[in-house]
Amino acid sequence: MAVEKLSTRHLLGIKDINRNDIELIFETADNFKDVINRPIKRVPSLRDITIANIFFENSTRTKLSFELAEKRLSADVVNFAASSSSVSKGETLIDTVNNILAMKVDMVVMRHPYAGAGQFLSRHIKAQIVNAGDGAHEHPTQALLDAFSIRQKLGDVAGKKVVIVGDILHSRVAISNILCLQKLGAEVMVCGPTTLIPKHIESLGVKVEHNLIKALNWCDVANMLRIQLERQDIKYFPSLREYAMMYGLNKQILDNLDKEIVIMHPGPINRGVEITSDVADSKQSIILEQVENGVAVRMAVLYLLAAQND
Repeated sequence: MAVEKLSTRHLLGIKDINRNDIELIFETADNFKDVINRPIKRVPSLRDITIANIFFENSTRTKLSFELAEKRLSADVVNFAASSSSVSKGETLIDTVNNILAMKVDMVVMRHPYAGAGQFLSRHIKAQIVNAGDGAHEHPTQALLDAFSIRQKLGDVAGKKVVIVGDILHSRVAISNILCLQKLGAEVMVCGPTTLIPKHIESLGVKVEHNLIKALNWCDVANMLRIQLERQDIKYFPSLREYAMMYGLNKQILDNLDKEIVIMHPGPINRGVEITSDVADSKQSIILEQVENGVAVRMAVLYLLAAQND
Protein backbone atom coordinates (compact mmCIF):
# COMPACT_ATOMS: atom_id res chain seq x y z
CA MET A 1 0.00 0.00 0.00
CA ALA A 2 1.58 3.33 -1.04
CA VAL A 3 1.35 5.63 1.92
CA GLU A 4 0.24 9.22 1.60
CA LYS A 5 1.27 11.37 4.55
CA LEU A 6 -0.81 12.95 7.29
CA SER A 7 -0.25 16.65 7.88
CA THR A 8 0.65 16.05 11.54
CA ARG A 9 3.18 13.93 13.42
CA HIS A 10 0.84 13.21 16.35
CA LEU A 11 -2.92 12.69 16.71
CA LEU A 12 -3.69 14.97 19.65
CA GLY A 13 -7.13 16.19 18.61
CA ILE A 14 -9.47 16.60 15.65
CA LYS A 15 -8.76 20.34 15.71
CA ASP A 16 -5.16 19.59 14.67
CA ILE A 17 -6.03 17.65 11.49
CA ASN A 18 -7.73 18.64 8.25
CA ARG A 19 -10.35 17.09 5.98
CA ASN A 20 -7.70 15.50 3.74
CA ASP A 21 -6.19 13.80 6.82
CA ILE A 22 -9.60 12.45 7.83
CA GLU A 23 -10.34 11.13 4.34
CA LEU A 24 -6.89 9.51 4.15
CA ILE A 25 -7.53 7.79 7.49
CA PHE A 26 -10.91 6.55 6.20
CA GLU A 27 -9.46 5.20 2.93
CA THR A 28 -6.74 3.41 4.88
CA ALA A 29 -9.31 2.05 7.35
CA ASP A 30 -11.32 0.65 4.40
CA ASN A 31 -8.28 -1.47 3.50
CA PHE A 32 -7.78 -2.59 7.09
CA LYS A 33 -11.46 -3.59 7.40
CA ASP A 34 -10.76 -6.10 4.65
CA VAL A 35 -7.75 -7.35 6.66
CA ILE A 36 -9.64 -7.89 9.92
CA ASN A 37 -12.35 -9.84 8.10
CA ARG A 38 -9.85 -12.29 6.60
CA PRO A 39 -9.04 -15.69 8.15
CA ILE A 40 -5.50 -14.39 8.87
CA LYS A 41 -6.13 -11.00 10.47
CA ARG A 42 -2.54 -9.81 10.83
CA VAL A 43 -0.29 -7.75 8.52
CA PRO A 44 3.42 -7.01 9.09
CA SER A 45 3.05 -3.24 8.60
CA LEU A 46 4.42 -2.20 12.04
CA ARG A 47 6.63 -5.20 12.70
CA ASP A 48 9.60 -3.10 13.90
CA ILE A 49 7.52 -0.56 15.88
CA THR A 50 7.03 -0.64 19.66
CA ILE A 51 3.88 1.04 21.00
CA ALA A 52 3.18 1.80 24.67
CA ASN A 53 -0.43 2.07 25.82
CA ILE A 54 -0.31 4.41 28.82
CA PHE A 55 -3.67 4.74 30.55
CA PHE A 56 -3.97 7.06 33.56
CA GLU A 57 -7.76 6.52 33.57
CA ASN A 58 -9.74 3.31 33.49
CA SER A 59 -10.70 2.09 30.04
CA THR A 60 -11.98 -1.18 28.63
CA ARG A 61 -13.18 -0.67 25.07
CA THR A 62 -10.67 1.94 23.91
CA LYS A 63 -7.70 0.15 25.44
CA LEU A 64 -8.72 -3.23 23.99
CA SER A 65 -9.41 -1.65 20.61
CA PHE A 66 -5.98 -0.01 20.44
CA GLU A 67 -4.24 -3.15 21.65
CA LEU A 68 -6.02 -5.27 19.04
CA ALA A 69 -5.21 -2.72 16.32
CA GLU A 70 -1.53 -2.77 17.31
CA LYS A 71 -1.35 -6.55 17.31
CA ARG A 72 -3.16 -6.79 13.95
CA LEU A 73 -0.35 -4.55 12.59
CA SER A 74 2.34 -6.82 14.20
CA ALA A 75 3.66 -4.07 16.49
CA ASP A 76 5.32 -4.87 19.80
CA VAL A 77 2.94 -3.75 22.54
CA VAL A 78 3.67 -2.54 26.08
CA ASN A 79 0.70 -1.92 28.40
CA PHE A 80 1.03 0.48 31.32
CA ALA A 81 -1.64 1.16 33.96
CA ALA A 82 -1.03 4.18 36.19
CA SER A 83 -2.91 2.66 39.14
CA SER A 84 -0.22 -0.02 39.57
CA SER A 85 2.79 2.18 38.74
CA SER A 86 5.17 4.67 40.35
CA VAL A 87 2.73 7.45 39.41
CA SER A 88 0.86 6.48 42.56
CA LYS A 89 4.11 7.20 44.45
CA GLY A 90 4.32 10.75 43.08
CA GLU A 91 6.35 10.28 39.88
CA THR A 92 5.73 12.99 37.26
CA LEU A 93 4.15 12.39 33.86
CA ILE A 94 7.38 13.24 32.01
CA ASP A 95 9.51 10.97 34.23
CA THR A 96 7.04 8.13 33.79
CA VAL A 97 6.97 8.44 30.02
CA ASN A 98 10.73 8.99 29.69
CA ASN A 99 11.33 5.79 31.64
CA ILE A 100 9.07 3.96 29.21
CA LEU A 101 10.76 5.58 26.21
CA ALA A 102 14.17 4.52 27.54
CA MET A 103 12.98 1.02 26.65
CA LYS A 104 13.00 2.20 22.99
CA VAL A 105 9.30 2.82 22.51
CA ASP A 106 8.38 4.52 19.22
CA MET A 107 4.79 5.56 19.84
CA VAL A 108 2.65 6.34 22.89
CA VAL A 109 -1.13 5.89 23.08
CA MET A 110 -2.21 7.85 26.15
CA ARG A 111 -5.39 8.44 28.10
CA HIS A 112 -5.14 11.04 30.86
CA PRO A 113 -7.68 12.74 33.17
CA TYR A 114 -6.28 16.22 32.44
CA ALA A 115 -7.08 18.18 29.28
CA GLY A 116 -4.00 18.97 27.22
CA ALA A 117 -1.81 16.17 28.66
CA GLY A 118 -0.99 14.93 25.16
CA GLN A 119 -0.02 18.38 23.89
CA PHE A 120 2.16 18.89 26.96
CA LEU A 121 3.91 15.58 26.45
CA SER A 122 4.43 16.12 22.70
CA ARG A 123 6.58 19.16 23.51
CA HIS A 124 8.85 17.18 25.85
CA ILE A 125 9.42 13.76 24.27
CA LYS A 126 10.44 12.48 20.84
CA ALA A 127 7.93 9.63 20.47
CA GLN A 128 4.72 10.12 18.52
CA ILE A 129 1.57 10.46 20.61
CA VAL A 130 -1.99 9.34 20.00
CA ASN A 131 -4.53 10.91 22.35
CA ALA A 132 -6.89 8.18 23.60
CA GLY A 133 -8.87 10.76 25.60
CA ASP A 134 -7.76 13.69 27.75
CA GLY A 135 -10.18 14.82 30.43
CA ALA A 136 -13.29 16.45 28.93
CA HIS A 137 -11.18 17.82 26.06
CA GLU A 138 -10.90 15.46 23.06
CA HIS A 139 -11.15 11.81 22.03
CA PRO A 140 -10.10 11.97 18.35
CA THR A 141 -10.16 8.26 17.43
CA GLN A 142 -13.71 7.91 18.78
CA ALA A 143 -14.85 10.81 16.59
CA LEU A 144 -13.08 9.29 13.58
CA LEU A 145 -14.67 5.87 14.07
CA ASP A 146 -18.09 7.47 14.61
CA ALA A 147 -17.83 9.49 11.37
CA PHE A 148 -16.43 6.44 9.55
CA SER A 149 -19.46 4.42 10.75
CA ILE A 150 -21.87 7.09 9.44
CA ARG A 151 -20.03 7.07 6.09
CA GLN A 152 -20.29 3.26 5.96
CA LYS A 153 -24.02 3.27 6.78
CA LEU A 154 -25.21 6.29 4.78
CA GLY A 155 -22.58 6.49 2.02
CA ASP A 156 -21.31 9.95 2.94
CA VAL A 157 -21.10 12.30 5.93
CA ALA A 158 -21.46 15.54 3.97
CA GLY A 159 -24.97 16.98 4.15
CA LYS A 160 -26.12 14.63 6.92
CA LYS A 161 -27.82 15.95 10.06
CA VAL A 162 -26.37 14.51 13.26
CA VAL A 163 -27.70 15.17 16.75
CA ILE A 164 -25.54 14.43 19.80
CA VAL A 165 -27.77 13.82 22.82
CA GLY A 166 -26.89 13.88 26.51
CA ASP A 167 -24.03 15.06 28.68
CA ILE A 168 -22.33 17.45 26.25
CA LEU A 169 -20.72 19.44 29.09
CA HIS A 170 -18.46 16.63 30.32
CA SER A 171 -18.00 14.79 27.02
CA ARG A 172 -14.71 14.70 25.10
CA VAL A 173 -16.54 12.52 22.56
CA ALA A 174 -19.04 15.33 21.83
CA ILE A 175 -16.38 17.98 21.16
CA SER A 176 -14.29 15.73 18.89
CA ASN A 177 -17.44 14.58 17.06
CA ILE A 178 -18.61 18.15 16.46
CA LEU A 179 -15.23 19.14 14.99
CA CYS A 180 -14.90 15.98 12.86
CA LEU A 181 -18.45 16.02 11.49
CA GLN A 182 -18.23 19.70 10.58
CA LYS A 183 -14.93 19.19 8.76
CA LEU A 184 -16.67 16.50 6.70
CA GLY A 185 -19.63 18.76 5.86
CA ALA A 186 -22.32 17.50 8.25
CA GLU A 187 -24.78 19.66 10.19
CA VAL A 188 -24.58 19.13 13.95
CA MET A 189 -27.09 19.70 16.75
CA VAL A 190 -26.65 19.09 20.46
CA CYS A 191 -29.57 18.13 22.68
CA GLY A 192 -29.88 17.75 26.44
CA PRO A 193 -30.85 19.54 29.66
CA THR A 194 -29.76 23.19 29.82
CA THR A 195 -27.41 22.29 32.68
CA LEU A 196 -25.51 19.79 30.49
CA ILE A 197 -25.10 22.04 27.44
CA PRO A 198 -21.93 24.19 27.64
CA LYS A 199 -22.43 27.95 27.48
CA HIS A 200 -21.45 29.50 24.15
CA ILE A 201 -21.51 26.11 22.34
CA GLU A 202 -23.33 27.87 19.49
CA SER A 203 -19.98 29.56 18.75
CA LEU A 204 -18.87 26.16 17.36
CA GLY A 205 -21.59 26.46 14.72
CA VAL A 206 -23.94 23.85 16.21
CA LYS A 207 -27.68 24.07 16.77
CA VAL A 208 -29.01 23.64 20.33
CA GLU A 209 -32.29 21.87 21.08
CA HIS A 210 -33.70 20.92 24.49
CA ASN A 211 -36.64 18.87 23.18
CA LEU A 212 -35.59 15.32 22.28
CA ILE A 213 -38.51 14.63 19.92
CA LYS A 214 -37.81 17.80 17.89
CA ALA A 215 -34.12 16.87 17.71
CA LEU A 216 -34.88 13.33 16.52
CA ASN A 217 -37.32 14.57 13.88
CA TRP A 218 -34.58 16.91 12.58
CA CYS A 219 -31.73 14.41 12.36
CA ASP A 220 -30.53 11.57 10.15
CA VAL A 221 -28.30 10.18 12.91
CA ALA A 222 -28.65 10.31 16.70
CA ASN A 223 -25.51 9.73 18.79
CA MET A 224 -26.67 9.00 22.34
CA LEU A 225 -24.05 9.84 24.99
CA ARG A 226 -23.62 8.28 28.40
CA ILE A 227 -24.27 10.42 31.45
CA GLN A 228 -20.78 10.93 32.90
CA LEU A 229 -21.60 10.70 36.59
CA GLU A 230 -17.92 10.18 37.48
CA ARG A 231 -17.08 13.65 36.11
CA GLN A 232 -20.01 15.47 37.70
CA ASP A 233 -19.10 17.29 40.89
CA ILE A 234 -22.64 18.63 41.45
CA LYS A 235 -26.15 17.42 40.54
CA TYR A 236 -27.08 18.60 37.03
CA PHE A 237 -30.57 17.04 36.99
CA PRO A 238 -32.93 15.72 39.70
CA SER A 239 -32.45 11.96 39.09
CA LEU A 240 -31.47 9.41 36.45
CA ARG A 241 -35.11 8.36 36.25
CA GLU A 242 -36.20 11.89 35.34
CA TYR A 243 -33.33 12.23 32.86
CA ALA A 244 -34.43 8.97 31.20
CA MET A 245 -38.02 10.24 30.97
CA MET A 246 -36.95 13.46 29.22
CA TYR A 247 -33.92 12.41 27.18
CA GLY A 248 -33.89 8.60 27.13
CA LEU A 249 -34.53 7.00 23.75
CA ASN A 250 -36.95 4.09 23.69
CA LYS A 251 -38.55 2.01 20.91
CA GLN A 252 -41.88 3.80 21.15
CA ILE A 253 -40.26 7.18 20.45
CA LEU A 254 -38.24 5.67 17.60
CA ASP A 255 -41.29 4.02 16.00
CA ASN A 256 -43.35 7.23 16.23
CA LEU A 257 -40.86 9.29 14.20
CA ASP A 258 -41.82 10.19 10.63
CA LYS A 259 -38.62 8.61 9.28
CA GLU A 260 -36.02 5.98 10.08
CA ILE A 261 -32.89 7.34 11.74
CA VAL A 262 -29.53 5.76 12.57
CA ILE A 263 -28.73 5.21 16.26
CA MET A 264 -25.18 5.38 17.63
CA HIS A 265 -23.59 5.19 21.07
CA PRO A 266 -19.88 5.47 21.99
CA GLY A 267 -20.32 3.08 24.94
CA PRO A 268 -20.46 1.94 27.61
CA ILE A 269 -24.26 2.00 27.48
CA ASN A 270 -26.32 2.69 30.56
CA ARG A 271 -29.27 0.62 29.34
CA GLY A 272 -32.55 2.13 30.47
CA VAL A 273 -31.04 5.59 31.01
CA GLU A 274 -29.95 7.21 27.73
CA ILE A 275 -31.13 4.29 25.60
CA THR A 276 -33.25 1.19 26.12
CA SER A 277 -32.15 -2.32 25.18
CA ASP A 278 -34.72 -2.66 22.39
CA VAL A 279 -33.26 0.46 20.73
CA ALA A 280 -29.61 -0.52 21.32
CA ASP A 281 -30.26 -3.93 19.76
CA SER A 282 -32.57 -2.72 16.96
CA LYS A 283 -31.78 -2.81 13.22
CA GLN A 284 -31.43 1.00 13.28
CA SER A 285 -28.54 0.74 15.74
CA ILE A 286 -24.94 0.62 14.43
CA ILE A 287 -23.37 0.34 17.90
CA LEU A 288 -21.63 -2.99 17.20
CA GLU A 289 -20.44 -1.69 13.81
CA GLN A 290 -18.84 1.23 15.68
CA VAL A 291 -16.87 -1.25 17.80
CA GLU A 292 -15.64 -3.18 14.74
CA ASN A 293 -14.82 0.03 12.87
CA GLY A 294 -12.86 1.27 15.89
CA VAL A 295 -10.18 -1.37 15.33
CA ALA A 296 -9.85 -0.57 11.60
CA VAL A 297 -9.72 3.20 12.18
CA ARG A 298 -7.11 2.86 14.94
CA MET A 299 -5.06 0.58 12.71
CA ALA A 300 -5.18 3.29 10.04
CA VAL A 301 -4.12 6.04 12.47
CA LEU A 302 -1.17 4.05 13.85
CA TYR A 303 -0.06 2.94 10.38
CA LEU A 304 -0.18 6.46 8.91
CA LEU A 305 1.61 8.03 11.89
CA ALA A 306 4.35 5.40 11.72
CA ALA A 307 4.77 6.20 8.01
CA GLN A 308 5.79 9.76 8.98
CA ASN A 309 9.14 8.35 10.05
CA ASP A 310 9.94 6.61 6.75
